[in-house]
Amino acid sequence: MEIDTAQPWGIALDYAGRATVVERGHSIDVRVYDTTFGAPLEPDPATGDYPVVYVTAQFNEAGALGSVPRGFGQVILTPAGGRPVGPDREAVRSAVAAALVDFDDRVAAYLALCTCWTAGGPAPGDDHAEEGG
Repeated sequence: MEIDTAQPWGIALDYAGRATVVERGHSIDVRVYDTTFGAPLEPDPATGDYPVVYVTAQFNEAGALGSVPRGFGQVILTPAGGRPVGPDREAVRSAVAAALVDFDDRVAAYLALCTCWTAGGPAPGDDHAEEGG
């Protein structure tokens, strides 16, 4: 993934922390957010810690016969030393990479399932096939 060094998070985010990147031909939605719901960034009164920041990446692709495999990746940035989380360009790259791996894993599992069904055999990992259930 190309990181834009002119951007604090490595990509151009809109006002709500959203962006779209294209990687390996997939249009991937990225979100960077915390749990303050837009409130001022301040320490939690109970714990004294700043909120964690979530970086998520997700996409889906329409496949054959109505299948829609998806990919999801998430990186959680935890504040340390009584300071809020700062921008981390590698977090976006890691979330996108995790979404691509998740997508590939789901597609492989779907293909294995389809192969099993067309062969008329039990589903992969089906320990109850011999019992009829």
